[in-house]
Amino acid sequence: MLSSTPAPAGVLSEQDGKLEIGLFEIDSDIALRRMVVHNPSPKGTVLFLHGFPETLYAWKDISLALAEDYEIHAFDWPGYGLSSRPAVERFSYAPKDYARVLNDYIAKADIDTSKLTIYATDIGALPALLLALEKPDIAQALIVGDFAPFDRPAYMYESLQMLKAGPAMDQVRAILNKNRDEILENTFTRGLPEQAHFKVSREFKDDMSRGWSHGAMTTADAFSHYYSHFTRDQDQFESQMTRLNTPVKVVWGEKDLYINKEMGVEFAKKAGAELTLLSGIGHFPHLQNPKQTIDEVRASFT
Repeated sequence: MLSSTPAPAGVLSEQDGKLEIGLFEIDSDIALRRMVVHNPSPKGTVLFLHGFPETLYAWKDISLALAEDYEIHAFDWPGYGLSSRPAVERFSYAPKDYARVLNDYIAKADIDTSKLTIYATDIGALPALLLALEKPDIAQALIVGDFAPFDRPAYMYESLQMLKAGPAMDQVRAILNKNRDEILENTFTRGLPEQAHFKVSREFKDDMSRGWSHGAMTTADAFSHYYSHFTRDQDQFESQMTRLNTPVKVVWGEKDLYINKEMGVEFAKKAGAELTLLSGIGHFPHLQNPKQTIDEVRASFT
């Protein structure tokens, strides 16, 4: 159940009466901060999975817009927002670990997977796909995009390549931690022409900033740990992706600076999935053009 512990000031307002945010225990090591937007007679359930450096607040406005028809779930990954940050000896922050967290969340939240769409971006997408390899019925549809399913460094932003490159990893992690404020201010529109820049709400920025150093591990540390296992889990996925039977739709920002659209083209071709390239859109389609995300979700139920 949702925790009765009050959420931080500013989380809820009167018009958000259907929206609840609280802690949800997965196991003895992990409690996830989650958001649920309730609907008494939903047509289905949507689960949103965020990327770096986001928190569940990336999905708040989209969730409220969809709440008329669906029940909506989102949570902070371990290491992000206000979710737990167990020691790496107990939880490695690898995509495989996140896949297990996702599986446990769906089970414990008692979500009907036959009426579930998972929308996953960036670091959230590979865990969803790894889980789908083992449980093809984990959702009736997966929508994924702007992530790295395969080990293709040439398609990735230079600093992301360095996170995968041994000794350079510690240096990049230190830079990420040092530049927190710059990252939260500029990551979302970096590489886009000025006329394509978009605003990220102060509420969302404040939540990312507050959650960055929540506990003993920073968000950048968790991101770095994820990358330390990334190649292994990418290779496993690519070697087994012929087993992927869950319906997948690929949505990608054509102007993605961090992970080139060619990664999306290759993945969609190998997966036999429909691909939508979004003209003029960068790495964060759900923030730059939330209506597109809403439309994709609705289309997944028809």
